[in-house]
Amino acid sequence: MRRARHVGRARRGDTPPPRTGGSEAEVLRGFLDYLRESVSVKVEGAPEPAVRTAAVPSGTHLLGLLGHLTSVERATFLGERVDDWSATFRAAPGDSVADVVARYRQAVAEANGVLDGCTDLSAPVPRPRSNGPAPSLRWALTHLIEETGRHAGHADILRELIDGATGR
Repeated sequence: MRRARHVGRARRGDTPPPRTGGSEAEVLRGFLDYLRESVSVKVEGAPEPAVRTAAVPSGTHLLGLLGHLTSVERATFLGERVDDWSATFRAAPGDSVADVVARYRQAVAEANGVLDGCTDLSAPVPRPRSNGPAPSLRWALTHLIEETGRHAGHADILRELIDGATGR
């Protein structure tokens, strides 16, 4: 059964998963960067006020998802402490879409700066140890792939509910 295409809905083609180098680090980094870009593109260009309006009972909205992922990047790779993870899902009233996307991309760039200097995936992430030993780089990359992929899926649904935009 073929679905009718709705007039006015923005449809993008899907970007296939990345073809990366053969090493474990290249594969992990490639998939993480792919997911990072997927989630930021979902938020970019989303209209106000829908981008900050909850479309599901949990209260989740696009700006909150990207704000949360910014905190996850900064905590995991840069050692920033987060005392209230629930608060990371809230956007400040004055935050524009461009502000939130720029903060996320800056956190990703800083995290990649740390990752660029790492060659041993079993070594701890080189960040300050504020609350115990740092996880291995392998664990951190795998966790960020899982976390970012999970929220990219949420962003897909939320963006489609907002304006019908689909694809990556």
